Amino acid sequence: MTARFRRGSRRTLMLCALTGLVLGTAAGPAASTPAEGGRVMERLDRGVVAVRSGEKEVLVSWRLLGLDPKGLGFDVERSTDGGPYRRLNREVLTGGTNYVDTTADLSRSNRYRVRPGKQPPSRPFTLTAGHAVEPVVRVPLREGGRIKFVWVGDLDGDGAYDYVVDRQTAPQKIEAYRSDGRLLWEMDLGPNSVDQNNIEGGSATVDVGHNDGVTVYDLDGDGRAEVAIRVADGVTFGDGSKHTESDDVRQSIAILDGRTGAPKAIAPVPGDYLADGPLYARFGVGYLDGRTPSLVAYMKNRIGSGDFNLMYTAWKYDGRALTNQWKFLRGDQDLPDGHNTRIVDVDGDGKDEVGEIGFLLNGDGTLRYSLAPQGIRHGDRWFIADIDPGHPGLEGYGIQQDHPEGLLDYYYGAADGKIIWKHGSAEPGADAGRGMVADIDPRFPGMETWSINGEVNYEQGRPTGLYNAPSNRLAEPDTTKQPWPHMGVWWDGDLLRELYNADPFPERRDARIEKWDPANPAPPATLPRVVTTSEYGAVTALGNSVYPHLIADIFGDWREEVVLTSPEFDELIIFTTDRPTGTRLYTLAHNPAYRNGMTLKGYLQASNVDYFLGHGMTAPPRPKIRY
Repeated sequence: MTARFRRGSRRTLMLCALTGLVLGTAAGPAASTPAEGGRVMERLDRGVVAVRSGEKEVLVSWRLLGLDPKGLGFDVERSTDGGPYRRLNREVLTGGTNYVDTTADLSRSNRYRVRPGKQPPSRPFTLTAGHAVEPVVRVPLREGGRIKFVWVGDLDGDGAYDYVVDRQTAPQKIEAYRSDGRLLWEMDLGPNSVDQNNIEGGSATVDVGHNDGVTVYDLDGDGRAEVAIRVADGVTFGDGSKHTESDDVRQSIAILDGRTGAPKAIAPVPGDYLADGPLYARFGVGYLDGRTPSLVAYMKNRIGSGDFNLMYTAWKYDGRALTNQWKFLRGDQDLPDGHNTRIVDVDGDGKDEVGEIGFLLNGDGTLRYSLAPQGIRHGDRWFIADIDPGHPGLEGYGIQQDHPEGLLDYYYGAADGKIIWKHGSAEPGADAGRGMVADIDPRFPGMETWSINGEVNYEQGRPTGLYNAPSNRLAEPDTTKQPWPHMGVWWDGDLLRELYNADPFPERRDARIEKWDPANPAPPATLPRVVTTSEYGAVTALGNSVYPHLIADIFGDWREEVVLTSPEFDELIIFTTDRPTGTRLYTLAHNPAYRNGMTLKGYLQASNVDYFLGHGMTAPPRPKIRY
C-alpha cells in the first residue's frame, strides 16, 4: 500500500483545548481478562498507516484496541531503505495514538511500525521514496466496471481489513482483494443480475436503489470474515462452482469463504412472498443474543397493487450450516420503513435490536414498538446515537417525506419510542428530503440536528434550522447558514464531527470534507473545506454519485476514512487524516454499535458509536467484547 497527503487549511475553531485530551476507556478488567460474556469481535492488528503531511512531516497513526489495558504506552520505530528499526519518540507515548515524524529522509523509502508496551512490534507500513504530500492511501484494483459499494472485513485472518467491491456491469460481479490490493477472487452474478431496475430488478441483482444484498463479517468466529450474499439461478461463485434454482424467481442466501469465494453454506429465502416476484434485500450484522453475530436481512418486493411486502429474517452461521433464527412479516401492520436499517442495542442489555425509521424489532424478531401511532411515516434518513449524554440511553432522529400533516423531523427515545419533540411546517407540500445529526457546535451539550424542506439541492431546499437536539433550541439563528445535511466524518482530531458533502447536482458534484464553524457560520456552498477530493484524482461512487463507497474507521487511530475510487475504477483512493491529535480513543471498529453500522448500506449514511462522542464527552466505557 502507499499513502500520500497534502496539507490543508488549519483554521482555528472556537473550542477548548481538546487536542491533548486522553480519553481511552473507563477503567475495566485487565487486557488478559476479556469482558465476561461479551460479544465475540475481530482480533484486529494495529492498523499502522503513515501519510506525508508536509514537505518534511509524516503523520504515523495506529489503533488503540478495545481491550488494551488503560495507559498502554507505544513506541514508534522507523526503518529507512531496509535498514535497522530505530525508535523515534524520546518518551513512551501514552496520549493520542499518532506521531509526527519530522526527521525522516523522505527521498528514501521509510517503514513505520509501533511497539505496544512489552508486546512484539506491529506489522509495518511503507511510505515509498519521494511520496506525494496527500492524505491518501491508494490500494490498486484490477480494471473493471463502475463500483458502488466497498465493504471491509478481515478475509484472510491477518488482522488487517481487506476489501470487497461490487462491479456495476451486466451481469454484475463481486470482487475480493487483500489489504494490499492483491485479488483474491471474483464472483459473477449471472443473467439474473442484468435487469438492474432499482425497485423490481433481477433476482440476483444487488446494490441498486436503497438495496444491497451483500455484507462482510466473521459470522462463525474463526478469525476470518465471510461474505454473505443473496443469490439466484445462474450465479458463479468465486471457486467456479455454479448455483442453480428451479426458476428465475427463487432465491437463496449464500455464505462464502472470504479467501476463495467458495460457498460454505446456502439456505433458501423463505417463500412467503414468492408469488409477487424476487425480493430485493439489505443485509447487516447484529448480535441478537449478545454473544455471537447474526446475519439480518431486510427483504422487500412490490405487490401488484403498488404496495410492498416486507420480511425481516435473522440467520446464524456456525461454520457448517446457515440456519434461520426467525422471520418477521409486516403484513398489514402499520410499520413504516425507510431506506436505512439500524442494528444497535437500544436498552443496554447487551443484545441488539433491529430498527427501521418507524418501528423497532427485538432481537428475537418480535415487535418492540411502532412510531406510527405518534404520526411517523416513511422518511429518507434516520439515526440512532447517544445524541443527548444527559438523557438515559440512546436517542433517535428521523425526517419525513411528503407528510400529510407537514411533519418534517422528530426526536425520540430509542428504547421506548416515545417522541420528545417534532418540527413541522404549515406550508403545503412539506417534505424533508435530507437530515443529519452530529455534534458540530461546542456551545451546546449533545448533538445538533438539521434538515431541509423541499427539493434536494442548495437553491430549492429550504433549511429548517440547526437545532441543538437536547434543548430543542436553534444553535444558529440564521437558518440559511446551517450546513447541508449529508454525512459525517471524524477527521481533524477535535471531538466535533466534520462533514462529508457533495453537491446534489451531478454536473457540479465536487466532493469534499468540510468544517462548520459556529464562530463564522456560512451557507452550505461556502463552508470552509478541509479536503477537496478531486485534487487527489478521486471520484465518488459509480463515478459521480453524491455518496462515497464507504466511511468507516478502517485503519489508523479512531478517526474515520473516506473510501473513493479513481475515475477508471482501478484504484481505491482512501482518504485518511493528516492531522495529529492528543485525543485517545479505542478504535471505533471495536465499538459494537459502530461495527454493526459498518456492515449496513442502503442509502449510505454515517455510523455512530453507542456512547456520546463529542465536545465535553467523558471517557467511554470499556466495550463488552472478546476477541
